[in-house]
Amino acid sequence: MGFEPPQRLVRALGETYGDAAAAEWLGRLPALTGEAMSAAGHRVTLERVVAPGGRSSLVLLVNRQDGTPAVLKVAPAGAAPALERAALAHWNGWGAVELLTGADAEVPDDALLLERLRHEVSLRSLPEAKALLEAAGTVRRLWVEPPAGHAFETVTVRTARQAEPMRAAAERDPELGPLVSAALAAREELVADPPELLLLHGNFRQSKVLSAERAPWLAVGPEPLTGERAYDLARLARDRVEDLIASPGGAVTARRRVKRLADSLEVDQDRLRGWTLFRAVESGTRSLTVGRRQDGELALEFAGWL
Repeated sequence: MGFEPPQRLVRALGETYGDAAAAEWLGRLPALTGEAMSAAGHRVTLERVVAPGGRSSLVLLVNRQDGTPAVLKVAPAGAAPALERAALAHWNGWGAVELLTGADAEVPDDALLLERLRHEVSLRSLPEAKALLEAAGTVRRLWVEPPAGHAFETVTVRTARQAEPMRAAAERDPELGPLVSAALAAREELVADPPELLLLHGNFRQSKVLSAERAPWLAVGPEPLTGERAYDLARLARDRVEDLIASPGGAVTARRRVKRLADSLEVDQDRLRGWTLFRAVESGTRSLTVGRRQDGELALEFAGWL
């Protein structure tokens, strides 16, 4: 199967895995996609590749044998498609895109066949206040007890892995030191006494909530893990950061947003502020490391307001 992968995906894979590893996987991508398409006995037909698409997987619009539109995702092992599949299966369409099953939905382990949502319409298309309200209602549905015997990592484990690159970034650029130190100190305090262990989306933000047929809005693209709700809200609190930075009252608006989210979802405000700080600094230092300077500076300026 021949096609040109979206450039957004090519760049993101290079940033995440390195150019050599990304090129190796992209070289195998046509064959991997062909295998996924033919795994169900050619009962899924290709409509088109979604562009610009996602940053972690190839997304294709397909049709099932009965004509039902669907989406096929093909992802590298590093994106943990098996964990995404497990989370979607556990949610079973409650607040999230549905994982399709059946004879014509049997795809390889590195692929997922999903219900078709309106990929071009996310919560970012709504005014800010309405988008946050809908986002809160959606993410609330995802916070459930994890399945027995699950393989999801915890917030503690994931953030411990992220801490070392943050320290390295501060060593390369001492000006980052105070923010990195504050973020790591917040993390140490937060993981010392976690209040709950729920299944989390892991990358929840407005662009990850799409318009749908069977529900107004459904979440997509989880990077699932287990932990407290405040961690899951922390990325949402930083949404539309470019608008906040451009606003003369951005700092006040950011702090007010944290309070509003905490109150609306009955989450401890200090814990949400702490995780928002950590995740903003982690994202900012990671962006700087891979050369996305503007993204990094926006995230770090936001972190400084907290």
